Amino acid sequence: MSASRALLSSPHGGASRTFTRAPTRLAAASIPFARCGALRARTAILSSPAATVPVTSSEPKRRISRSVSDSAPLAKPAVLVAEKLGEAGLDVLRQFADVECAYGMSPAELLAKVAQFDALIVRSGTKVTREVLEAGRGRLRVVGRAGVGIDNVDLQAATEAGCLVVNAPTANTVAAAEHGIALLACMARNVSQADAALKAGKWQRAKYVGVSLVGKTLAIMGFGKVGSEVARRAKGLGMHVIAHDPYAPADKARAIGAELVSFEEAIAKADFISLHMPLTPATSKVFNDESFGKMKTGVRIINVARGGVIDEDALVRALDSGKVAQAALDVFTVEPPAKDSKLVLHENVTVTPHLGASTVEAQEGVAIEIAEAVGGALRGELAATAVNAPMVPAEVLSVLAPYVSLAEKLGRLAVQLVAGESGIKGVKVVYTSARDPDDLDTRLLRAMVTKGIVEPVSSTFVNLVNADYTAKQRGLRIAEERVSHDNAAAEAPLESIQVRLSHVQSKFAGAISDGGDIVVVGRVKYGVPHLTVVGPYEVDVSLEGNLILCRQIDQPGMIGKVGNILGQRNVNVSFMSVGRTSRGKQAIMAIGVDEEPDKKTLEKIGAIPAVEEFVFLEL
Repeated sequence: MSASRALLSSPHGGASRTFTRAPTRLAAASIPFARCGALRARTAILSSPAATVPVTSSEPKRRISRSVSDSAPLAKPAVLVAEKLGEAGLDVLRQFADVECAYGMSPAELLAKVAQFDALIVRSGTKVTREVLEAGRGRLRVVGRAGVGIDNVDLQAATEAGCLVVNAPTANTVAAAEHGIALLACMARNVSQADAALKAGKWQRAKYVGVSLVGKTLAIMGFGKVGSEVARRAKGLGMHVIAHDPYAPADKARAIGAELVSFEEAIAKADFISLHMPLTPATSKVFNDESFGKMKTGVRIINVARGGVIDEDALVRALDSGKVAQAALDVFTVEPPAKDSKLVLHENVTVTPHLGASTVEAQEGVAIEIAEAVGGALRGELAATAVNAPMVPAEVLSVLAPYVSLAEKLGRLAVQLVAGESGIKGVKVVYTSARDPDDLDTRLLRAMVTKGIVEPVSSTFVNLVNADYTAKQRGLRIAEERVSHDNAAAEAPLESIQVRLSHVQSKFAGAISDGGDIVVVGRVKYGVPHLTVVGPYEVDVSLEGNLILCRQIDQPGMIGKVGNILGQRNVNVSFMSVGRTSRGKQAIMAIGVDEEPDKKTLEKIGAIPAVEEFVFLEL
């Protein structure tokens, strides 16, 4: 399992240690305030349909301008609805826009039509490609996705085109939870199999004896909106509910009557496992041969989340062996699945064609939610459901680009060091800079730290628009501190960035600094982000590729031993740095590698007698 997945597995962290450091300057990052003003102005121009700007011969005619004395009403924005949307949503749209519904368009027809509209609304069937966004660049300002997933929208191209993308993530919550419970009960009592048999003229009461739900343990993997609603309903059925989610607030779980546990404990104790996690690189095929092997024999699995979180071939093997007694699936890696799919045709599998959100009420709710989000975006409001940000001016990025990358990588590195089931709640970011605090605006850097922490275990896209909202929704308290740097003549906007995670366990004890917090510090050197501090240890390693951290006894030959193992396994080392507390005591070796070492290679490193612990981190 990759290191980024290890957070989901929540292995037990090592013992913490303390180290006293002299109070010195910590880390710094920022955007010149005047430039951020320009960014805000640009955001308003991109978003506000009512704005009147001088029209020049080189400016695309995106709006109709009028003088104050002109009594004619401003032209309404035009909205193209490319896939079927509920009438309630269309009614909302018609209150502020001219709406055209054009269902079933071919890609060529969409390309020809999109330039006539200010906003485009799609579901999952329409591909909003770079070509579509470029075709609408002169006018298209908003793309609305009626649903949660945005795999069919090219976010990078949308951002480059200054087009805001919004979705509707909450309206189908109850419907998805109800469908999960429906599959749970249907599977436990063999409803679909018995129905098919009876309709085929067979009366097989003895064959379809089910299992009771009351008193059984249900593990909910992903305790967000849908997962928590499933928990409420399962408690009503008399089930014992446990859950795993790195970000679930403990008080929320207690209020529902669920117990938060580690990934390993959840899958080991469960009689039923209900999946509600997003599909991310960290969760892709996280339910595989290894995971199934750790489960109870006869476990039952429900998936109404994303098909890709399960290795479908491994699930078939587990079903054939009896390790997994039954599965109930609403989603698949490829949809629709192949007609000869062994998984779909398996006699112990109940399937539905992605019906989680398919209720009359949910479809109406999604239609209203996306209509309101699109309306807000067209009025210049930066909605909480925005999944990308307007273009950042080139002059700001030219100064901050390496620090933006540093901030994200420090957040990504820090989150992979977390272990245990307590989740991450307290985050402190410290910026060290020679600039006057009034000349600094750290929103973009704070957003990138949040992005690094959240995205490895979430399907949320984090950016300048939604970073604070995303952190709040996940119970993350992000504090910031600015520390003055003595060198007033320094040209760089900041000296360093520190990310500190408090009240967490660490899978790598060497990352624990004073106060028991996970601490990482970085700076930009020669335009490249570098890691400079891990816990109490000073290191110097480029944050490119991937990273291995080893805590060891400080003795001669360690660099050669580790380097030799990596070389024998054809793993290329890009950087290597050693930091120690004092000679002959403990040290940390930070090794930048281009490739991900296999399990045997890492085990060989861990088997070196002087190595006390190690961790592999994806950057």
